[in-house]
Amino acid sequence: MDQLRALRYFSAVVETGSFTRAAKRFSVPASSLSRRVADLEKSLGATLLKRSTRTVQVTEIGRSYFEQVREILLRLEQSDESVRSYQARPMGRLRISSTVGFGERILLPLLEEFSQLYPDVLLDVSLSDELSTLGRDEVDIAIRGGYAPNERVLAIRLMSNQFIPVASPDYLARMGTPVHPRELVDHKGLYFRTPSGPIPWICELDGQWQEVSAQVAAVSNSGKWLADKAVKGQGILMSPRWSLAQYMERGELQELFFDPVLQVTQNTDLAIYLLYQKQRYLVPKVKVAVDFIVARVKANPLDVTA
Repeated sequence: MDQLRALRYFSAVVETGSFTRAAKRFSVPASSLSRRVADLEKSLGATLLKRSTRTVQVTEIGRSYFEQVREILLRLEQSDESVRSYQARPMGRLRISSTVGFGERILLPLLEEFSQLYPDVLLDVSLSDELSTLGRDEVDIAIRGGYAPNERVLAIRLMSNQFIPVASPDYLARMGTPVHPRELVDHKGLYFRTPSGPIPWICELDGQWQEVSAQVAAVSNSGKWLADKAVKGQGILMSPRWSLAQYMERGELQELFFDPVLQVTQNTDLAIYLLYQKQRYLVPKVKVAVDFIVARVKANPLDVTA
């Protein structure tokens, strides 16, 4: 039995949910693919898939086996690509996952220049605030905001991601300028929503961390939409400083200063990180992309903390 081919066939069946669709992926008859998977089950002495005339279901042990096999196949593919690409010119599909705000504001404009420099690299860019796993989602490079990740990947700190409170001059003229967090109860708030929910506003009062959020005026995962609403005087916004720089430079929004300081997390060391797997750096397309993004972003004056 060709075990490697059987593993690839089995993995494809789980991913597609069908022997027929999996067979099309490899351009082989479905019956041939099915026999290979059956031989694999026989060699393992376990039932990996439950078959019926219409559906294919993964057994509990089959699901566990699939998770392990998928990681092995991905690493093998990456190793093969690294060898084939050694000292070759950057080319092929480059998969990048980025948070929406950073992607729209900073990454996508940079990638226009990158495409001109490396025309043989096909960019496959996904913007989402959902956390992606590099190996599981077949992402070459991921850009996330938050804390230094615990994943077994390399993380490069690109820039600060400090959240600050802002409001328009018109809003402050109408509602007054709050200076203490307890005053926010009388104000309107514009809240950024993460996959886990809206980000609350907190501060340390009387030795304890407390939520001091204003009344909800709007919630969204679109930082630009929230900033536009803030410019129109519809509420106070807490957002990363880099995303608000252009509005503050034009005088459309102004920073608010609270005592004690208003925050969105007890950890003040928020940052934007570029993540990649160490072995992928050997692939030319990944290496040039990592080096390019890091160099351009670190040279960007938006990385400010004050």
